[in-house]
Amino acid sequence: MVIPVHDVNPARRTPWVTYTLIAVNVAVFLFMPGLAGSAAGDGSLAQLCHLQAFLDRYAVVPQELIHHQMPRVVPTGDIAVGPQGPGCVVGPPAYDKSPELSVLTAMFLHGGWLHLLGNMLFLLIFGNNIEDRMGHVRFALFYGACGYAASYGFAFLNAGSAEPLIGASGAIAGVLGAYLVLYPKARVWVLVPFLVFLPLRLPAWLVLGVWFVLQAVYSSGEGVSDAGTVAYAAHIVGFLAGMLLAWPLKPGTPPPPEPRGLLFGRRARPRQSW
Repeated sequence: MVIPVHDVNPARRTPWVTYTLIAVNVAVFLFMPGLAGSAAGDGSLAQLCHLQAFLDRYAVVPQELIHHQMPRVVPTGDIAVGPQGPGCVVGPPAYDKSPELSVLTAMFLHGGWLHLLGNMLFLLIFGNNIEDRMGHVRFALFYGACGYAASYGFAFLNAGSAEPLIGASGAIAGVLGAYLVLYPKARVWVLVPFLVFLPLRLPAWLVLGVWFVLQAVYSSGEGVSDAGTVAYAAHIVGFLAGMLLAWPLKPGTPPPPEPRGLLFGRRARPRQSW
C-alpha cells in the first residue's frame, strides 16, 4: 500500500473542521483508559478490563445497532479471582446506552497508534480540499453522514456480531470517495515501499482507486490475515457514500493545478519554458 504524504491541490480557506476533528481524535485517544498498555502488549489486567468496559459502552456493536439487543451483563472494569484465576468482572450495565449515539462516539475511538495516525494522515491530506469545496458546516455534516453510513452498512452485513466497532475510518473513507469524484486529476505525493520508500507523484484517481480495490479484496479475506479485526466493509460503504454525496458538487468544482514535469523522485519539478 502506498503512503500519501501531500497533494498538489492548495485550498483557499483554512480547514478548521478538519483540524478540529484531528485534535479531538488525538485527545480522545490519549485519554482512553488502559489503551497505551494494551497496545504495547504489556498492559495489566486492570487496564485491560477497564478498556474493555469503556469500549463496550462507547463503541458500536452491530447486534445492538440493528436489533437493539442490549446485553444483560457487561464488563464493569473491575477484576476478581474466580475458579480459573483472575479475570474481568461482568454485571448488569450501570448506564443506558444509545446504539445510535454510539455510532458518533465510536468515530473518535482508535485501537492503537498506527490506527490513529494512519486515519489522521489521510484526513489531513484529503480533508482540507473537501472542506474547502463544501464549506465548514456542510463538511462537518458530510463527515458525520459518511461515518453513520459506514457503521450502519457494516452492521447490516454483520447483524449478529457482538464485537465492538471503533475508528474514524468509515468517515474518512467518505472523504476519500468525495476526493475521487471532485479531484480525480489532482497529483498526490506518495511513498511506495520498494526496498526503500520511493517517492512518486501520482494522480488521485490511481491512488484512491487502488486503495478502494484493496479494501474490496481485503473485505473478502484474501491477501490479509486480519480481515476479521479490520472493518473493511465499513470502508467500502463509507467510500461509496462519500462519492454519492459529493457527486452534485462535481460540475462547479474548479480543477486542481496541473503540475508539469516528471512524475517521480526529485526530478518531478516544473520544466523550464524557453
